[in-house]
Amino acid sequence: MNKKSFFMLLAFSLCLAFSTQSFAQLQAPAPSPAASVSANVGFTKISIDYSAPAVKGRKVFGELEKYGVTWRAGANGPTFIEFSTPVSVGGKNLAAGKYSLFITPMETGDWTIHLNAKGKSVFEYMKDGKIDEAAVLADDAVTIKTAPIPAPENFERLAYFVSAEDNKVASVTFMWADVMLTFYVDTQVDQKMEQFKSIF
Repeated sequence: MNKKSFFMLLAFSLCLAFSTQSFAQLQAPAPSPAASVSANVGFTKISIDYSAPAVKGRKVFGELEKYGVTWRAGANGPTFIEFSTPVSVGGKNLAAGKYSLFITPMETGDWTIHLNAKGKSVFEYMKDGKIDEAAVLADDAVTIKTAPIPAPENFERLAYFVSAEDNKVASVTFMWADVMLTFYVDTQVDQKMEQFKSIF
């Protein structure tokens, strides 16, 4: 074997080794991919980080996600909502920061949206194989009751949307399967303007 052939064979072997190693590290896409949405409303950035499961022909609410059982409002890990400044949700003032977002679906009546003050996973409230609903409520920074309405289309994959509305109050909307839920975040623009004026 001449020198040129030797180096070509060596180069080919190295390429093959790196390709095999890269292929071995390649993983299948996550069944519930990570997703995020954010919007600037007034002086506040509102961000939601979640994982988006798919319906896959299943009945979601009432079967996959049981009625009356608090759920992580996404997949994989906790769903988080974050506010860059203080806001008001459900008539309650919340500090800037990150909150876990849970949902309790109900067969009839309003559903409950929980913003968890401690940023916990819903599974941290598991006791004897069941969610301790009283403990969840005790750690809520705010509990919002809202009526589910039919989604405008069947959402195969869970999604969140943040809309600026009048650029003072944001609407936060959850959609999955045939269900849509919305709650509102007052970014307290007028109060912040008054605070700014009082400084100067």
